[in-house]
Amino acid sequence: MEILIQEDGLTMGVPTSGLLAECFLQHLEHIHIPLQSDKHKIVRYFRYVDDILIIYDTNHSNVHNILDDCNTLHPKLKFTAEQETNSQLNFLDITIHRVPPNWEYAIYRKRTFTDTIIPYNSNHPNQHKYATVKFLYNKLNTYDLRED
Repeated sequence: MEILIQEDGLTMGVPTSGLLAECFLQHLEHIHIPLQSDKHKIVRYFRYVDDILIIYDTNHSNVHNILDDCNTLHPKLKFTAEQETNSQLNFLDITIHRVPPNWEYAIYRKRTFTDTIIPYNSNHPNQHKYATVKFLYNKLNTYDLRED
């Protein structure tokens, strides 16, 4: 059995892969996060599955040092960093705004509509083509489409 952990998430090969990957990540966190917290003055550490949010003191460390240390934890793990831009960062489905001395939160929705649908003359089953129309109709009637 092989568990492959990639930069874009966990690759599941067998039903127990997710459980084993979670146990492995918790083990790494239990051993290494306290050391990293002391070294880099990490204020808060949050993880949901394979997405990690780290809040750190910029007077004592920087994102490159933290990232370098994280990438030496295990040869099969590859961490990448996304830094805040204009005092905000999208994490999971939340936009976090840093407004000293507080934080503000808003719901973050990725732009997922590509304006590409299955052509009617294509060799796809009709139910696939009709599903597109049903989806767009449902979206029109249920989603808040106003721009913020």
